Amino acid sequence: MASSTTLPIDLRGKKAFIAGVADDNGFGWAIAKALSQAGADVILGTWVPALNIFETSYRRGKFDESRKLSDGSLMEFAKIYPMDAVFDTMDDVPEDVKANKRYAGNEKWTVSEVAECVEKDFGKIDILVHSLANGREVAKPLLETSREGYLGAISASSYSNIAMLQKFGPLMNKGGACISLTYLASERIIPGYGGGMSSAKAALESDTRVLAFEAGRKWGIRVNTISAGPLGSRAAKAIGFIDDMINYSMTNAPLSEKPLDAIEVGHTAAFLCSPLASAITGSTIYVDNGLNCMGVATDSKSIPDRS
Repeated sequence: MASSTTLPIDLRGKKAFIAGVADDNGFGWAIAKALSQAGADVILGTWVPALNIFETSYRRGKFDESRKLSDGSLMEFAKIYPMDAVFDTMDDVPEDVKANKRYAGNEKWTVSEVAECVEKDFGKIDILVHSLANGREVAKPLLETSREGYLGAISASSYSNIAMLQKFGPLMNKGGACISLTYLASERIIPGYGGGMSSAKAALESDTRVLAFEAGRKWGIRVNTISAGPLGSRAAKAIGFIDDMINYSMTNAPLSEKPLDAIEVGHTAAFLCSPLASAITGSTIYVDNGLNCMGVATDSKSIPDRS
């Protein structure tokens, strides 16, 4: 006889810090929602230039529909900090950035300062989520990418994960989990995903394995990354061909009835951050309707239809 016992993801009493949430339609928001649904207290770090618009929209109820949890309540954030993960300390910040009006009125927004503020306000945390990336020359082919653009993509998209774990690792309870987001371009050619971003994602995945060993031995925490399929988020639209990638996935992925939903990545993150995944670390988990498995495109004119 089938058992009626359930196996829920229970994160009540856990504290999660998520860096990179700036709107309500990306993977970061979906992860925040899934962790909230599981009972965790969610703390955000939002890119400084986007903070004012995000907080204003949040206060005025523009996100209320997206904030709804299964019981009808609205997801709440314990606190929202300004954060720019490109800078570890204020000594790293160039004068032009310090003087930039989009940073005016904010303070303590470098990685080390935010970690200090989180420790002061909340003490220990259990979950760290890196949901941010940036490549100013992403639309350029790699052959046309400048050194500055390439190193900028690495700094913002992969080293920032190391920096966050350096500063937040000592604040994390044993058994905690760190999650980042990667993309298939780390290991496959995605024409148009340039500017060093494919290199940054490859570095992020390699770092995940090394950090899993080092952080696991040092603090007893797990480090994994989620390779998510294409999503039509505001950030993804900067690439310029995200709709084509979504159509390609729906045509060629093993699960092709619907496009990827951000909450499916959120649910995977909640699982990876829970005791149910206590032995999973150093892994790249694919949440892409199986697209990563495909070796050829089913809609290729050179290959007969065998579906």
